[in-house]
Amino acid sequence: MGAKQAKLTKKELADLSDKTKFSPKEIKHWHHGFMKDCPTGKLSKGEFSKIYNQFFPKGDPTAFSQFVFNVFDDNGDGSIEFEEFLQALSVTSRGKLEEKLEWAFRLYDLDNDGTITRKEMTAIVEAIFSMVGENEKKENCTPKERVDKIFDKMDKDGNGSLSKEEFMEVAKTDKSIVQALSLYDGIV
Repeated sequence: MGAKQAKLTKKELADLSDKTKFSPKEIKHWHHGFMKDCPTGKLSKGEFSKIYNQFFPKGDPTAFSQFVFNVFDDNGDGSIEFEEFLQALSVTSRGKLEEKLEWAFRLYDLDNDGTITRKEMTAIVEAIFSMVGENEKKENCTPKERVDKIFDKMDKDGNGSLSKEEFMEVAKTDKSIVQALSLYDGIV
C-alpha cells in the first residue's frame, strides 16, 4: 500500500476487510481519518504519543505509548502505516479474547524473546501507573506489588518468567488477572 495514497483501491479494501474485523465502509472511514491526521501515510512515535496525551491528561502516557507503538509497528520500521494501525485496532477493539491476550503478551514481552520477565512486566505496569496519574489508581499498591500478585498466579513453573502458554492459560480463566494486567478496562 502506498504511503501517500489518498484512496484505497477496491482490492486493497477487500484485502483489509479479509485481514480485519472491519467492513469496507468502516475501513474507508478509518483511512480518511488516518490520512487527515497523518498526510504522509505514516504515524511517528511522537505523533502517537500526542494522541495518548489527549486521552490521559492527568498522567504521563509517554512511556506506555512507546510500548504500544512498538506492538502496532509490526514491521519494525519506526512508523505505523495504515494497515498496521487498522490490524492492531481490529484486534484490540473487536478481537476474540485469545487474540487480545496474544496482543497483550506481545506488549509485555518487550524484547520479543517469547517470555515475559518481572522486569518487563514492571516496566509496563510502571508506565500504566504513570499514565493514569496518582489520583486515578484503583488500588493502593506499587507496580512491584501488582507484578508480584500477577506472577504468583501466572508463573506456574516458578522460573521467574512467563511463557506465552502460562500467560494465556491463566489470563483466559482469571478475570482479575486481565484486569490487573490492564489496570483499567480498555488500556490493553
